[in-house]
Amino acid sequence: MRSPPRAGGADRRGPARTAAHGTGRRRVAAAGTRHLSCPPRLGFRIHGAVDILAPRGTPVLSADAGRVIRLHHNRNGGLTIYASDESERFVYYYAHLSAYRHGIIKGTRLARGQVIGFVGTTGNADRRAPHLHFQVMARRRGGRWWKGEPIDPRPFFASTGRAR
Repeated sequence: MRSPPRAGGADRRGPARTAAHGTGRRRVAAAGTRHLSCPPRLGFRIHGAVDILAPRGTPVLSADAGRVIRLHHNRNGGLTIYASDESERFVYYYAHLSAYRHGIIKGTRLARGQVIGFVGTTGNADRRAPHLHFQVMARRRGGRWWKGEPIDPRPFFASTGRAR
């Protein structure tokens, strides 16, 4: 997993500062995340995301301005959203949602901080631990957007989000 671009460098853009409303820097860093390479309940695999613990139904905010690439339901992630930034350099994956925001569909334009869904426990999530599975990937040119290289988003958790 590669590190994100450094603040102050040539690329000052990057994933937004928070992904779940009300989970500011202090809460996320202290108790709201699981480590990026934690083993799952069954077997071992790299967990290229951050699990942000939050009460069921907490609004999930768009990490960046861009668009919805795909809405999907699967066994592992449950109710999910794949979105990209405006330049299509990053792909944001939000999983275990309890619901999508009303009216969101593939191709929906997103503003940073816009409510896109709600924290839940769908898929293989522990029903006693509602959380947002949030992953940022560098999009490969000409490659599969869902197979991008994971980027650690934690350095960008610097401010409390505000639902729009």
